[in-house]
Amino acid sequence: MANIKGAKKRMRQNAKKREHNHFYAKRTRSFIRRLRDMTDKAEAQKFLPTVISEIDKLAKRHIWHANKASNLKGKLTKFVNGLS
Repeated sequence: MANIKGAKKRMRQNAKKREHNHFYAKRTRSFIRRLRDMTDKAEAQKFLPTVISEIDKLAKRHIWHANKASNLKGKLTKFVNGLS
């Protein structure tokens, strides 16, 4: 446990930020799962921009690496285009 006042504050801030980041990452994973479960191409194409937007937000905030975000967007787009 930290003894210095600034270190205690930093621990509080990190805990708050970790909880915030976890919420958005979990929400985005749920969106991805929902998209991958879709079988209707029109519905998936309508939902894809929402998922890509969420992925971009995580990459912008450095919650996910930019390359991971790029790979995911490419794979999801390929999945949606492959639906019939």
